[in-house]
Amino acid sequence: MFRGVAALVALLMGLSPVAARAQMDVGPFVAEDAFRDIKLSPTGEFYAVTVPIDGQIGLAIIRREDGTSMSSFRFERGTSVHDFWWVNDERVLMSVSENFGSRDDPLPTGELYAMNADGNKRELLVGWRVWTQQLGSKIRTGKKQERVAAFLIDALPDDDRNVLISVQPLATDPTTRVERMDVYTGRRTRVTQAPVPQARFVTDHAGVVRFAIGSGSNNITRTYYRSATNAEWELINDEAASDRIESPLGFSEDDATAYLRVQQAEGPDTLVAFDVATGKRRELLRDEVVDPLPLYRDGSGPMVGVRYLGARPRTVFLDEASDDARVLRSLEAAFPGNMVEVVSATSDGRIKLLLVSSDADPGSFYTYDAVAKKADFVLARREGINPEHMSPMRPVSLQARDGRTLHGFLTAPAGGGKRLPLVVVPHGGPFGVFDRWGFDIDAQLLAQAGYAVLQVNFRGSGNYGRAFHHAGARQWGGTMQDDVIDATRWAIGEGIADADRVCIYGASYGGYAALMGVAKEPDLYRCAVGYVGVYDLPKLRGENRRQGRWARTWTGEWMGDEPERLAAMSPNRLAGQVKVPVFLAAGGEDQIAPIAHSELMERALKNTGVPVETLYYPNEGHGFYTEEHRREFYVKLLDFLGRHLGGGSVAGR
Repeated sequence: MFRGVAALVALLMGLSPVAARAQMDVGPFVAEDAFRDIKLSPTGEFYAVTVPIDGQIGLAIIRREDGTSMSSFRFERGTSVHDFWWVNDERVLMSVSENFGSRDDPLPTGELYAMNADGNKRELLVGWRVWTQQLGSKIRTGKKQERVAAFLIDALPDDDRNVLISVQPLATDPTTRVERMDVYTGRRTRVTQAPVPQARFVTDHAGVVRFAIGSGSNNITRTYYRSATNAEWELINDEAASDRIESPLGFSEDDATAYLRVQQAEGPDTLVAFDVATGKRRELLRDEVVDPLPLYRDGSGPMVGVRYLGARPRTVFLDEASDDARVLRSLEAAFPGNMVEVVSATSDGRIKLLLVSSDADPGSFYTYDAVAKKADFVLARREGINPEHMSPMRPVSLQARDGRTLHGFLTAPAGGGKRLPLVVVPHGGPFGVFDRWGFDIDAQLLAQAGYAVLQVNFRGSGNYGRAFHHAGARQWGGTMQDDVIDATRWAIGEGIADADRVCIYGASYGGYAALMGVAKEPDLYRCAVGYVGVYDLPKLRGENRRQGRWARTWTGEWMGDEPERLAAMSPNRLAGQVKVPVFLAAGGEDQIAPIAHSELMERALKNTGVPVETLYYPNEGHGFYTEEHRREFYVKLLDFLGRHLGGGSVAGR
């Protein structure tokens, strides 16, 4: 069905797949996904598909009936299609992101483009490049020149020509306004103004803006509600007074009830019903361990339930007897062991597009006919991955030294066993990010090479409530690091890991945790790998503070402001305590963790006689963009681990 798309991708890339020549083929793990996201047009005639192409994301429009490529669109390297929405059956709206030195975390630029399904009428509608007209594409700009950032609020399904967007000036603590925008001309009319800086909005099903939530440079979040289009904004929660954040998620189908995600003093967030007529709150759902994530009908309709990303993904419906619950439960039964998501649907709801994924499968798309009750395969995100050859993720929980419960995942090589070589992989972030059940490239690659992989959600991670998140504040190298160490000792004590064959490897903050781990516990690990990491906290503090008042506030609250204490928790200042070999990898264009951090770490280690290997690319960023460079990194990583831990076969070039 998608031969036309495959041909389009090959044409855009101008490259043929490179065959791997190795005992272990790292190719499937370093290759880009063939496709990223897909959405059905309102009548179901077309798919809009985001396609990774040479380090960026482009958009293709495909006729669903025969897979014919209708049109395609791509920016220059470093700029990508961030998200996209069908406004009507011929017009697609796109938001834009730029890598800004970060492969894995591209940032929205606040620009909105539009294009017809046949590729005509391409238009930059709003954004800062309307002012400069330096587009890097052949798109005509709109007429209104303003240095603003704009983001979609509501695609207004009942309006084929207009959408609601938020618009904020490129300034400190900008006042955000809501505007109705014509997706053909870019003409905008003002709807309302937010009562809080840097606001995001939630509308009801009539397209009326009802909630605003945001914060200024003090990073204190406030939530406002209004009852109608011309009503005054009412403050319903101030984090400074309540010591919690209340986030609006959406409305019931009749708009009589709004749903809020509410933080608690202890434990995970809860789902609360907010009666819009009386203002009364009523707790609806609470999991014992993890926070709720909203679940919307067909991906963008009324809120119908929540999904909990705990030991395994779990869906709970607001009405378990509803048609929404019945359909998803039947689909979950049809795809046992997988997470099933309805990502989009036709406007009548008959044809639904499903994403089916698991810990062993990066994901495949299916169409489901709700009348015929039949699902048809569309495509796999990554055809080179055979789920039958991957390793399942086992949820684990353990006690930290102070009694706090930690949750994580263990991925073991085929056959399992005891006293395995272990790689501990702390996640990046560190705050708000969390490891979850699902396909993880690093975990699967390492398991294929014969290593057990341990991922633990140390305090400061997201998904486990406000108290757990805030417990990581100012704990770089402190209790956050202790949690990773305690998890390592747990794996050894359980007989999972061979105490003499444990390494620690991480990226970004995870790179910091890897190097801090071998500095703080020099006898626990046999080697360490830091990929695009930060290693000098006083230097990082200075880099952050130059980004503006909000960044200075964040740095003081979450890292700390005392240079002496930060220096004492900086791996490059503690190189004399490191006793094991180290491998460092970094990119010269990295703006998140500048390569200078890795160079300082390398120099400090060499000065103390620690064996250190490096892989630096001057034209890479925060995560390597180029498939060749990613391949080289993983080959060197497996070779490094193989020399110091043993394990399975090492991949060749």
